[in-house]
Amino acid sequence: MGDKMVNKHRGEISVELDDKNWTLCLTLGALAQLEDHFKVSDLTSLAEKLSSNALCASDFLAIILAGLKGGGHDVDSAAVNDMRINGGATGYAILVADLLKATFGSAEDTEPSKTNERV
Repeated sequence: MGDKMVNKHRGEISVELDDKNWTLCLTLGALAQLEDHFKVSDLTSLAEKLSSNALCASDFLAIILAGLKGGGHDVDSAAVNDMRINGGATGYAILVADLLKATFGSAEDTEPSKTNERV
């Protein structure tokens, strides 16, 4: 836990929960778990739901749990329920946002850069 370097190219992030470093990653299996949680049928619908800014605490729990499992940690929802993060609710929101950005990228990540445009 924590002694492994994260690989940002694989969508991994590192976070401190309960004074321990954890690696989180939304693997394909983790994304399938989230499709079930959000009751959507495909990744496009999942991405739309996740970007809706209408996530509740149980959604945060599901995303963090999926990320921990995808990062190779054997945890359950009861363990994640009790984990603490610096910053409280804001800390959890930042964690979820960072994990989703690592997984799906951001608008500027998908736009061609000026240096790559043809003249």
